[in-house]
Amino acid sequence: MSKKKSMLELHRVGVEEYKKVEKLPVTVVLDNVRSEMNVGSVFRTADAFLIERIVLCGITPQPPKAEIHKTALGAEESVDWQYCADTLDAINQLTHDGYVICSIEQVHDSVSLEKFTVQRGQRVAIVMGNEVKGVSQEVVDASDCCIEIPQYGTKHSLNISCCAAIVMWHLFEGNQL
Repeated sequence: MSKKKSMLELHRVGVEEYKKVEKLPVTVVLDNVRSEMNVGSVFRTADAFLIERIVLCGITPQPPKAEIHKTALGAEESVDWQYCADTLDAINQLTHDGYVICSIEQVHDSVSLEKFTVQRGQRVAIVMGNEVKGVSQEVVDASDCCIEIPQYGTKHSLNISCCAAIVMWHLFEGNQL
């Protein structure tokens, strides 16, 4: 029988030490995500996979909020974040800064996630959309590519926090530090 690891055995670092660790050159952009719990989950996953920052756009809730903290478990303190009122403005700035913009959306000519690769050191911004409407069409139009997670069931979508976790893991796994 396997024994669960203790907190000491997990070798967790504190927020200050975490801030000094080299991060993946990946920024997560949340395009008008409504749920504080989804935002908190994205923070927690970003912390786990050393994502450099999150950009919260439009109506996306910002810390400090009780429901964000409840699901982030404090990751809103460890992961850098910023707010931008307009997602397209954030995308334009990221493009200017040399990021490849990848919307996570079901579109014609999308790249299947398992075929999406990143060069080591390449700066990538992944855009996650609203729980109902997805990534806005104007942001899709401004993206360098769209990535789609293959799905075979009856529901042709995933919760934004699950989707973000799958994509962040894929980028982390392919770009081990």
